[in-house]
Amino acid sequence: MRTRTNQSHELKLLLVCLLAAFILIFIVRSTHTASQNHRIPEETRSGGCAGACNKLPRSFAHALIHYSTSVITPQQTLKEIVVSSRVLEMKSPCNFLVFGLGHDSLMWNTLNYGGRTVFLEEDEAWIKQIQRRFPMLETYHVTYDSKVNQAENLIEVGKGPECTAIGDPRYSMCQLALKGLPDEIYEISWDLIMVDAPTGYYDEAPGRMTAIYTAGMMARNRKRAGETDVFVHDVNREVEDKFSKAFLCEGYMKKQEGRLRHFIIPSYRDGSESESNRPFCPYT
Repeated sequence: MRTRTNQSHELKLLLVCLLAAFILIFIVRSTHTASQNHRIPEETRSGGCAGACNKLPRSFAHALIHYSTSVITPQQTLKEIVVSSRVLEMKSPCNFLVFGLGHDSLMWNTLNYGGRTVFLEEDEAWIKQIQRRFPMLETYHVTYDSKVNQAENLIEVGKGPECTAIGDPRYSMCQLALKGLPDEIYEISWDLIMVDAPTGYYDEAPGRMTAIYTAGMMARNRKRAGETDVFVHDVNREVEDKFSKAFLCEGYMKKQEGRLRHFIIPSYRDGSESESNRPFCPYT
């Protein structure tokens, strides 16, 4: 069995390699763009670049330095991070919503360079602490009313018609719908959603029941056609296991790696008859 120290070094190496890979992609794209610009007449070019287009973005440099020197590593394992990062590599720049703010937040924000990454966090003191270190992270405070010890009742509530009806969580009658977020959070078509909060590790702690349900509803209710990749962490725990299967649906589950589960949920809003008759979970 590998020691925890070795695993920490391995994870840190992965993060640095991931960031380096994205930097390489950025450089290749910039070089390709520059070569195209050479073929464009001088008078038609934009004057705003002034040679800075090939410069490494500050967010990349900041993240690379941070993870190269930090003794704190993200909560997810190497293999778990790879699952999400591969999807990001294909979809970025994109809209990425993360329930939770942690030591991995700078990494997710950087890997989605050029896109919009938003973090939802319940601990206001923690938000202030992280924002002092990484002011570039877009973070909003969220309040969770339900606790882990209410999960058994809430999963039964979630079977009712008010919870399986597809719609905007802001106006839902379902007790599981998370309300009170900024309006634009509900209006954006999210390409990726990561549920890694709230804490949910003891009976009186805020549970992830509403976060998981709302993530699934946002995916189904997205205005733009397509699919949303939804990731749930800590599925070794009862709440995350049962609620992800019930409300993100086993039929939409793509993969599980360690404690991370990956679902791909289609939009239910393209207006076709087949979409309007689609069940909450696919038949298996």
